[in-house]
Amino acid sequence: MKALLAGPRGFCAGVDRAIEVVEQVLALFGPPVYVRHEIVHNEHVVEELRRKGAVFTDDLGDVPEGSVLIFSAHGVSPAVRAEAAARRLKVIDATCPLVTKIHLEVHKFLRRGYGIFYIGHKGHVETEGTLGEAPGRLHLVCDVADVAALPEPAEERLIYLTQTTLSIDETAGIVRALKARFPRLEDPPTGDICYATQNRQDAIKVIAPQSDVVLVIGSQTSSNTKSLRQVAESLGARAFLIGGAGDITDAMLAGAHTVGVTSGASAPEEQVQGVLAELRRRGVERIEDVTVREENVAFVLPRELVQLKMAS
Repeated sequence: MKALLAGPRGFCAGVDRAIEVVEQVLALFGPPVYVRHEIVHNEHVVEELRRKGAVFTDDLGDVPEGSVLIFSAHGVSPAVRAEAAARRLKVIDATCPLVTKIHLEVHKFLRRGYGIFYIGHKGHVETEGTLGEAPGRLHLVCDVADVAALPEPAEERLIYLTQTTLSIDETAGIVRALKARFPRLEDPPTGDICYATQNRQDAIKVIAPQSDVVLVIGSQTSSNTKSLRQVAESLGARAFLIGGAGDITDAMLAGAHTVGVTSGASAPEEQVQGVLAELRRRGVERIEDVTVREENVAFVLPRELVQLKMAS
């Protein structure tokens, strides 16, 4: 039995930045440091930071007035920002710059008179933050079935924006359905699905057709990780989303000659290495790297954190 190891995989630039923000704020102020929502959707990462003194909460009422508060990589609505200001919290914004880009696009296209369809997962924290930029003014579309029930927008010009972590193929199907119903719908100037999501899906498209089984490492709450599993399954592989080596079962690997391995954008590499060690124990004799693209993206730290470090 052999394993195909997808590349790129694991942490993206936005996740790297968000984790570094929490670690640097802990170093500056000491614990506790409060974080609105899980900083990224990975239980391993969250528990590691919790042990160091980070406190994760969705309720700002849990945060003592005047405390340091970090916004997670997924972004927040203006209402959350206003609540933080009212509680006199020292905010450090770790929102991924690619999510911030979409928030800015919402206001740009509304100013230009567009009606906006937002393609995303209902209830996902990134979706909630984006919809909160203009409550009641964006039309949420979760799947193709939603398109038929959409009201006719009053605006002559229409455009769509998307959650950054969606399946590229699934999103393309929704866009086709929207354009069939609303021929005047325009594409955004640049795609909203992030480079890391696209790269990881491109890599899974290479290894899945060659694999009997694909193991996608990450969290059940991670949208981009769930999309990777869906893409692998759509290409004919038996695909499983696992949290780590301990989740692998005999049934998953039954009859497999080739096992594909990848990880979502919020999964640390140590989880991947743990899975590879378990696969070797279970009979994998050879591991082949299959890298479809190199990544060298990095995001600068938030301005608020840089100023605090300079003042310390």
